[in-house]
Amino acid sequence: MTVADDDKNAHVAGEHGHVPVMRDRMVELVGEGVTSPDAPDTPVIVDGTLGAGGHTEVFLEHFPRAVVVGLDRDPAALAQAQERLARFGDRFLAYRTRFDGLGDALDTLVDDGRLPASVREHGVSGYLFDLGVSSMQLDQAERGFAYAQDAPLDMRMDPELPTTAADILNNYAHGDLARILKTYGDERFAGKIASAVLREREVEPFSTSGRLVELLYRTIPAASRRTGGHPAKRTFQALRVEVNGELDSLAAVIPEATTRLHVGGVAVFMSYQSLEDRIVKKALADLTVDHTPPGLPVALPGSAPDFELVTRGSEKASDAEIEQNPRAAPVRVRAVRRIQQTDRDAQRGTR
Repeated sequence: MTVADDDKNAHVAGEHGHVPVMRDRMVELVGEGVTSPDAPDTPVIVDGTLGAGGHTEVFLEHFPRAVVVGLDRDPAALAQAQERLARFGDRFLAYRTRFDGLGDALDTLVDDGRLPASVREHGVSGYLFDLGVSSMQLDQAERGFAYAQDAPLDMRMDPELPTTAADILNNYAHGDLARILKTYGDERFAGKIASAVLREREVEPFSTSGRLVELLYRTIPAASRRTGGHPAKRTFQALRVEVNGELDSLAAVIPEATTRLHVGGVAVFMSYQSLEDRIVKKALADLTVDHTPPGLPVALPGSAPDFELVTRGSEKASDAEIEQNPRAAPVRVRAVRRIQQTDRDAQRGTR
């Protein structure tokens, strides 16, 4: 399960068994693909952001014929999910990869005989992408995602990535640091913070989150600290996105995932930041547009879109759910369904 940074940091200690955000709605949306007339006898669901496995567990319980492939770059998350979901046997398949590696993951699982060949020949029934950092990762203080407690400035979802948040703070030039704070964190004081970081790292390199939080309190004006949540929220978000290449992988995975849907299959995206939601919104709009050249009085044959939006705009959690699970407050959900298959996939160089 993935949640907004403020809510995550406020609840970072001592929480286990998290309730998946919009659990019932995710079952409903993904279920439209699993139960569609074109679904194979063994529908395949891909949970592209497995985490602790909460959503996957619900899918396996609700769809007894389905196999769920859980993707995650974090070996600790995979190990925890495999233990949690062991009772489902070979109906759950874990695979370590960033979610934009799903094509290679599916092909490998088919080649190994762990997935039916229909996945390659026919397609996937449903996807869920619950974007951002997981609650489980925030609960592990040593990962450095949470600004609510002092910890090493790591922030790598995959511990084998070469660059940590500390590396960025200690090595990036002023312009590059200010750019990521502004672009990925929407930080008004990006230039001022970057200048303060450069001065501070000359005294001593950054290594822990507590020192960065103290710098941010000193640098951001008091009037601005009183609104917009914790003053460290935007900087920590920007560093995490940069460390993990999150927006690049999101932009890459949407065409890869949707071209592997069978007719009737559904892809669902849960965003907690405006940056993510804008990428998803634009990509899904492009998928669902008519390809008739502008100015023609009627639609050309074969120009109708291959996909249609399942959600109207972005869906939000209900007031009742937010009251019981405050972590659901910022989520925005968008979903798309495949309605036909043309040769435009081949023209895009995909499956």
